[in-house]
Amino acid sequence: MGLEFSITIDSAAFKAYTGIKINYSKTDIENSKFNIQNHGLLFENQITAQDIDCFETIGYKAFFKTAHSDFAFDIFAASFYLLSRYEEYLPHQKDFYGRYAHENSLAFKERFICLPLINIWVRDFGKALSNKYSMCKVQGAMFKFVPTYDIDMAYSYKFKGLWRNIAGFIRSPSFERIKVLAGFKKDPYDAYLYLDILHKKYHLNPVYFFLVADKHGRYDKNISPHKSAMWKLVKQNTLKYQAGLHPSWLSGENTALLKKEKEQLEAMSDIGQAKITSTRQHYIRFNLPVTYRRLSEAGITDEFSMGYGSVNGFRASVASSFYWYDLERNIPSTLRIHPFCFMDANSFYEQRFSAKEAYDELMHYFRICKEVNGTLITIWHNNFLGTDKAYAGWKDIYELFISQLDS
Repeated sequence: MGLEFSITIDSAAFKAYTGIKINYSKTDIENSKFNIQNHGLLFENQITAQDIDCFETIGYKAFFKTAHSDFAFDIFAASFYLLSRYEEYLPHQKDFYGRYAHENSLAFKERFICLPLINIWVRDFGKALSNKYSMCKVQGAMFKFVPTYDIDMAYSYKFKGLWRNIAGFIRSPSFERIKVLAGFKKDPYDAYLYLDILHKKYHLNPVYFFLVADKHGRYDKNISPHKSAMWKLVKQNTLKYQAGLHPSWLSGENTALLKKEKEQLEAMSDIGQAKITSTRQHYIRFNLPVTYRRLSEAGITDEFSMGYGSVNGFRASVASSFYWYDLERNIPSTLRIHPFCFMDANSFYEQRFSAKEAYDELMHYFRICKEVNGTLITIWHNNFLGTDKAYAGWKDIYELFISQLDS
């Protein structure tokens, strides 16, 4: 909200203060124009199942309803519940990939997964506060778009080696593969020059996440990080754009391997003595609090995995970055979380959308994030933006979407 604040438990000092003040308690305090009866969640020290009853206020869902307050619900406790991912610490069913399944979430069950609900709450909270205090000037953030790309298969055919290409040809015979390997045709996943032109044209500052796994496996299919082509690709992009690590599937439970891959990407990057401090988990596979602790220990300061790998929407119900709170240890952290709400693979593989349907979905997220001055972070993969016929039309809708950003 752009407002400085302090917190006190000194009721005398609170009464004497003449500026904007919020009485966040169950006790009436004189001279307080704005009161919120607290729900109690923020005063607890144990993780327990919460009794949540959603209701509608000012046209949107809310919970932790309050009585005799100047706001319909405890916005602090409700926001903390969603941002801390409280529900992910409670017993739940995991999906096929061992991830927290979106069907478990309150946002999915109550049908607000497609909304940055906290940003909406904050907007309405600012209005309510301004109604009580005419001197209250809320200065919200400006809308921002951050395009991000996961490079987990840099090329479809090139630089994969003789045996991988032979095996691939046997599984799926293709003259295209032969033409590409013979140098007569561009690799269908090679979208890097196209993206570079797009970024320059629309003045975009993307983030590229590179998978640099040493071992090829079922979920780690990129070309070897030791090939000169991969070094060249990483260097040419880190020279112009921000880069982050896309940790391999195997490193998900191996801190030593995570650190090794981080060091590998740092060696490949054209960033001098700078360190790689950003990550996005492969297949959006992470579990709280273990994954975030492991990342912090490895020197990661910014994490871009807060979203689902099964459906588009707002996993933490917010379109703004925030610091992760280690709920189990009951302490704040310095790991900043950057939530995304749209991924091409979700639309294509999970939701079975056509390119046109994906465009409509993407425009919804653009409009709602812009409306609340949030940050819109999208995930695209280079294979969707190349020339592979399987993804025909997706490159077009991406550029169409980009062209609408200033509208």
